[in-house]
Formats: sequence, structure tokens, C-alpha cells
Amino acid sequence: MTEPVAVIDCGSNSTRLLIVDGDGTTVAREMRVTRLSEGVDVAHALAAPALERTWTVLEEYHEQMVRHGARDGLVVATSAVRDASNRAHFLERAHAITGLEARVLSGDEEAAFTYAGATADLEPDARPTMVLDIGGGSTEMALGLATALVSFSMQLGCVRVTERTLGPGVVTPARERAARVMIDGELDRAFAAQPDFATVRSRVRLVGVAGTVATLAQMDVGIEYYERDVVHHHRLSLDVVRTWRQRLASEGPEARMKHPGMVRGREDVLPAGVLVLEMVMERLGVDEVLSSENDILDGVAASRRAR
Repeated sequence: MTEPVAVIDCGSNSTRLLIVDGDGTTVAREMRVTRLSEGVDVAHALAAPALERTWTVLEEYHEQMVRHGARDGLVVATSAVRDASNRAHFLERAHAITGLEARVLSGDEEAAFTYAGATADLEPDARPTMVLDIGGGSTEMALGLATALVSFSMQLGCVRVTERTLGPGVVTPARERAARVMIDGELDRAFAAQPDFATVRSRVRLVGVAGTVATLAQMDVGIEYYERDVVHHHRLSLDVVRTWRQRLASEGPEARMKHPGMVRGREDVLPAGVLVLEMVMERLGVDEVLSSENDILDGVAASRRAR
């Protein structure tokens, strides 16, 4: 038996915690919307209000770590912190609050950890598997082939696309066109950098992780409160994704909150995330995505326990 392990993911839109005990059993899994990436796309620095929101959550998570006796682990930061000029300050404070090593993951590291976590409990499938991680600031595509993991990190995310093009309210045709141009450009860049993405078109199993896919799955099931077993491995067809994108785009943030399953803090950025999902599915020629609640947290925790 090993010691309990804690992993904290400081993402662009949410800050999440996973604690596993010595046997690898999950004893705590938490999520708080902190919007760490607020304004980073323009200012290239983490804003003071976003930092304060995140510090508060990290203090709460540290209390849980103490209760569960978790002294080993890792704080990982992704797109928002990668893009910030004050990332060193963020990492120092995160370490001081939690007592854990804190570091920024590269896009390839983020993709590898996410792929490992999301595929650990999948049923066997003859098709290659691609894991799609739509975050707040970036979107990772990770394709598992027989000889290698091929990945690419796009400068797309529900917060970034919202701030640059789509806006938080009712989506106008002009804003949608601008968002589609932005997303298409990043997809062009991804497929040019990784030609293997095109070779698996129409014959890949697509697995979606993180807040956009999880929230969409919860809304599609129609449950008001989160139930992991209901959302995990829920299948979303392309038609369902497209229908939800159109519905959400026609509403303002408060109207979106009336849908059972909508998570407070995602109502302004979910249309952008769903548009990214829809366009990735179209580019890959797939008609469904499998939602996975296992993700980067699980991948990092497994790597720490294997040391």
C-alpha cells in the first residue's frame, strides 16, 4: 500500500481536486468554477480577482488533503498559466498553500495524462481512440496509435472562443461566423501538424472529457444534480450536439441556467465549447462522442502512484 495521493488541476475555467487512497480508491473528487483564465487572452497575465478565487479554492482543497492524510501529489496548471507572464508567482503561491509540487504542463504532457486517465476503463474497441479535452483556454486532441500517442494542443477553449468571438449572450450570425473561422483555423493547424488525424477520419472512437462534454451530457440526460455514474460514458450523437448548440446559442446566460444539468459558471461559455465539439466531430467524420469523467486528474494520480 502507498500513501494517499492528491492531484489538483488548475484549469482555465475550473479548479479540481482528486484524492486517492493507498489502494488507488477515490476518496474525494471536487470541482469549483474559478475562471482563472479571465482576461489572460488580452492581458497575458493572471488577473488579481481570478487569482484570489483560485487561492480560496486551493485553501479549501488543502483542508481536505489534511483530513485524508494526503501529503504527496501534484498541482498541475495548463493553458491559462502557460500563457501568463506571472505564472511563476502563481506556482509559488499554489505550492505554499497546498504543500505540493506545482508545475505547468506542456500541451503534450496534458494530452498524455488526459489520454491515460480517459482510456483506463474503456471497453476494447478495434478502432483507434482519440481523446478530446475541451478546456477553457486550449483544446487537446490525443490519438492513440499502435506505436505512439499523437497529440496537438489548439489555442481553442470555451473561455478563449467566448472572449474573442462568440460573446456570452445570444449568439448573432456574425459572431458565429467569426467563431467558426477561428475554430476552423486551429483545426487546419492541428491536421497539418499531425497528418495521422486525417488518416483515421470516420473510423475513430472519440472520447470527450472536461466541463463542456460533462455538462452537455448532464443536460442531455436531464438530471439537475451531478451523478457521476449517469454522466460517465454517456453517448452524445452529433445531431444531439448540434441541437444543443443551436438551442444554447439562441438564449442568454440566465435562460441557459434553467436547463436541468447546467452548471453555474458555465452558462456564458458553454455555447463556445459545444461549437468546438461539433466542429471537431464534423472534421473527424464521427457521429458520436463518448463522455468520460476520468481525465487528467486520474492520469496524473496513476503516474504518481507508479513512481
